[in-house]
Amino acid sequence: MEMSQDMLNYNRIAKAIAFIQANFKQQPSLEEIAEHVHLSPFHFQRLFQEWAGTTPKKFLQYISLQHAKKILQESKSTETATFETGLSSSSRLHELFVNIESMTPAEYKNDGSSLTIHYSLQITVFGNICVASTNKGICHIAFIENESEALTGLKSQFSNATIYYQEEQNHIEVAKFISNVSKLSTPIHLHLKGTPFQLKVWEALLKIPQGNLKTYGEIALAIGNPKSSRAVGTAIGSNPIAFLIPCHRVIQTSGLFGGYMWGPIRKTAIIGWEYAKINVSSDETF
Repeated sequence: MEMSQDMLNYNRIAKAIAFIQANFKQQPSLEEIAEHVHLSPFHFQRLFQEWAGTTPKKFLQYISLQHAKKILQESKSTETATFETGLSSSSRLHELFVNIESMTPAEYKNDGSSLTIHYSLQITVFGNICVASTNKGICHIAFIENESEALTGLKSQFSNATIYYQEEQNHIEVAKFISNVSKLSTPIHLHLKGTPFQLKVWEALLKIPQGNLKTYGEIALAIGNPKSSRAVGTAIGSNPIAFLIPCHRVIQTSGLFGGYMWGPIRKTAIIGWEYAKINVSSDETF
């Protein structure tokens, strides 16, 4: 799969974010960041504004530790009740448009021996993804670098399934949704391989609104098992549906973003990008 312009742009953004995080004490200037990604300050500013919908300066605020702590505090005081009952208007809307169906015990136990899975590679603002689906719905979304990596990831989950490349309409719709090109006009059905506990955790993640953050402890509390934070973390770490099931919105109690199956820089980029989308900034400069 050739590198698209979107992939090239994301790689530059990711490189910039990594540089900023590694040198945050020195507070690098726009010129220094632009030089690091081999762009002029003007072109870097324009690229960032087009990608994130906000300025680099604002974006830095959105991915700061202080900002994460602020979001956690605000959500704890104003949204805990609605989150736990799943009645938050914005999150409820997303939840209704993403429906989870678990695989049968036989499908789960036999690593998908009775399943036929179609997959395709799609382009998003966060890099290339592999999207795979059965006849019942999407079973896998992962950020990938190339097609061989995509197939390896699929076979590790469904070693006995019949897998072949075929682009489906729901693959295209998901990619557009991730890149904010279009909203979900019809429900997206997920056909997931997971334990009852994992499915419960993944369903809870659907209730976290865009631009919001939760801790592992809050997810444990929401599923009625407040002492299961560690198990919740394990379930989140095995989430098979990147972005659509928003495991990137779960962070540490300290405000640190923590790990992510598809890389901590990508998690940081998604969190900042999502917050920027619901807080359209003015035309300020860096």
